[in-house]
Amino acid sequence: MIRGTVINIHFHGALVRLEDGSLAAVEAVEVAAHRPQYARSLERREPLVFVLDRRQRHAVVSLGGRVPLASTQETSAPEREGPRLVDPVFEERIGAYLKETEAWAPTDRPSPAERHFIRKKRRSAFFEARNEPT
Repeated sequence: MIRGTVINIHFHGALVRLEDGSLAAVEAVEVAAHRPQYARSLERREPLVFVLDRRQRHAVVSLGGRVPLASTQETSAPEREGPRLVDPVFEERIGAYLKETEAWAPTDRPSPAERHFIRKKRRSAFFEARNEPT
């Protein structure tokens, strides 16, 4: 058992300054389980009594027994849907915009995409010529 004061609460847990001056992390699950105590310690700079675990790479503290991360996440957090990589409405709007801007391109010159690639090709040829041994 060691005393410490919460100095920061963030999305991934909290940070505690122990009485010996060292820093220790608090897991997000632990903070969620005891948020009022952690918030009060942060606000009033009141020390709390922690259980210290130095078996990991960094010191980790908790108010009570260690809460296993996997068991609490399975029950408390529902599965989230992955990101949508294709949005038909957005694709339709982009297509309509591109068709609309096609009319803006001058008819006597190559299309903007072709002009872009011609410039890129010329620029890359310039750099290739610079890298040839003399």
